[in-house]
Amino acid sequence: MKYRHIKKWILLAAIILSGIVSHFSGGINSYYLQIIIFIGINITLAVGLNLINGYTGQFSLGHAGFMAIGAYVAAYLSTEHSAGLFRALGGPNFFSITLLFISVLIAGGLAAAAAGLIVGVPSLRLKGDYLAIVTLGFGEIIRVVIQNTDAVGGPRGYSGIANYTTLFWTYSVAAITIYVVVSLIDSTYGRGFLTVRDDEVASEAVGISTTRYKVTAFVLGAFFAGVAGGLYAHSTTYINPSGFDFQRSIEIVVMVILGGMGSTAGVAFAAILLTLLLEYLRFVSGYQWLPEIIRRIAANRVIIYSLVLIALMLLRPQGLFGRLPRRGIPIGGATKRAKLPALSA
Repeated sequence: MKYRHIKKWILLAAIILSGIVSHFSGGINSYYLQIIIFIGINITLAVGLNLINGYTGQFSLGHAGFMAIGAYVAAYLSTEHSAGLFRALGGPNFFSITLLFISVLIAGGLAAAAAGLIVGVPSLRLKGDYLAIVTLGFGEIIRVVIQNTDAVGGPRGYSGIANYTTLFWTYSVAAITIYVVVSLIDSTYGRGFLTVRDDEVASEAVGISTTRYKVTAFVLGAFFAGVAGGLYAHSTTYINPSGFDFQRSIEIVVMVILGGMGSTAGVAFAAILLTLLLEYLRFVSGYQWLPEIIRRIAANRVIIYSLVLIALMLLRPQGLFGRLPRRGIPIGGATKRAKLPALSA
């Protein structure tokens, strides 16, 4: 059986399994269920950002901005425009709710992708620190714009969102995100992302449009962030601009760095590990028998991110999983030579 068929079967099995677990999730404690859903959302966010930062070699610090666009667009559409759809389909039922939820998730993803295109085309000609600064500024602009938009609650936040997100939707989206990213990187077109990451000058010299590949990665990563934002909004049923600030972007970047940039499996594992770690630290900050300095550190996520990054840079700069070699791709001294995309790319 060919590798691509195996991936399809794994994707189908993951979706079926998530459906079965979701069907019996009523017996799970609501707090633990929320954490499990957050893990799935973070996997989608981290894998999408890994396409930009890991596989294409860019450095984006504005991923929370795309998540915010998806969250607010999806929440606004499902809250303000659901009545007409329900009337047309005979009231709220399983079919109408499913159709509505899929539609608003896609709409949120497309809105984020459009924003990614608008930002990506002019800014992705920049490199390194300059690109990071531009994407950071974009994320903050989005947050400030939302804060000053009364239609979505402004600084008060947006409430009254329906709770449509389940384990099935969360992990189906995460599985599809992983499948799309892995399949894309394994494809002939996907080799262009890797050549851009490994040597931009050489890529341009052989006729590869590096800007095109960088914009493509940026738009796809933004789309998945928008869909994850829609899932987040319909899970918490309340969103606030402060939930999509610079700290949230840093959290996603740390997941990518912790797992190993360019490793989809490592990034997914890091998303699980970091989500659980940060949640556990909420309890640590409440342990009165611990020294106050430890409780203060546990309560401050920025300090935790800083400590994790320092430890990684000193002990394992390539991340927990490192950059895993892929078939036919020369990474870390691999002897096999990858085929470059056609010059017409």
